[in-house]
Parts: sequence; C-alpha cells; structure tokens
Amino acid sequence: MTIAQERRQLIGRGLTLSAAAVALLGGREALAANQPANPAKDVEILNVALGLEHEAINAYQLGAGSGLLQKPVLDIAVQFQSHHKAHREALIATIQKLGGKPVAEQSLDAYAKALNAAALKNQADVLALAARLELGATNAYLGVIPALGDRELAKIAARLAADETMHFTVLNNALGRPLPAGALSFGA
Repeated sequence: MTIAQERRQLIGRGLTLSAAAVALLGGREALAANQPANPAKDVEILNVALGLEHEAINAYQLGAGSGLLQKPVLDIAVQFQSHHKAHREALIATIQKLGGKPVAEQSLDAYAKALNAAALKNQADVLALAARLELGATNAYLGVIPALGDRELAKIAARLAADETMHFTVLNNALGRPLPAGALSFGA
C-alpha cells in the first residue's frame, strides 16, 4: 500500500476534525472561537489532508512537465493544480493557527517514484492517474463531514470535497469514461 493510499484510508476511517478546526479552515475565526477543539487530533488529520494536497500539486506538476498533455488539457491541469495550491495554503494556515507544524512537501522526484510517473506514456495515462487521485481525495474529504454538527462547518468541508469531485468528473469525462451509473456514488 502506498503512502497516499494510507493517508486516504486514515481520513476515510472516520477520523474527524473538530468544529473549531473546520471553522478555521473555512476562514471563520469567530465561529471557531465558539466551538470545542482538539488541536492535536485536528493537526494530525489536517496534516494527512495537507499530504494529499502536496501529492496532488506534484502529480499535476509531473503531468504538466511530462510533455504528454495537449492543450486545452494542459490548461485544465494547471488550473486544477492552482485549486490544490489554494487548498494547501488554507490547510497550512489552519494547522499553524492550531499551533501545529505543517507536514513538509517531499521532492518532485519522491512523488514521481511514489506515483510511478515513469509508467506514464501518454495523455490518457496522466489523466487516469489524476482522476484516481481526485476520486480518492473526494472520498477522503467526504469522510469527515458526517461528524460535523454545525451546518456551516459541514458546508466548508463539503466545499473542499466539491472541488475534488469537479476535478474527478472533468478528468473522467476527458478520458471518455461514462458518468457514474448510480446516484450517491461518491463518499461510499
């Protein structure tokens, strides 16, 4: 099992952020002040999510730098990478506000090895890798929502999952794959 798969499983096993952490992540500091917190647990979970964002940023960098992506797919990959950079910055800021140390990003070479970038031979290979990572991130982020009792906090967590779902859907479509056949196909 890869480190990324372990991270996704860790988030997906029901580890949940405190309401305060989700409020901070969404830029709602006043709301965070009125919520119970478990900073150490929150930092651990947020660092797992940050690790996923580091991986996504580097996966898109590998794809963009591979020479395998053609326009307009390359432009979309760069745009999705920018979304992940925004997620990363929000996670780093929240971890620091909670008094934690953000997990460090690895080298591009480390991500290339972990993601088996050498096996990417064409645009479809790059898109399939990105789609797999986006689906994993979607399910991981959806996994933290059920424990949130506050609707506003759940909305913030859902916005992260929505970005990942949008990325997955666009990539899946670019690969010519059908839409998911059934309803409620994400987060299961």
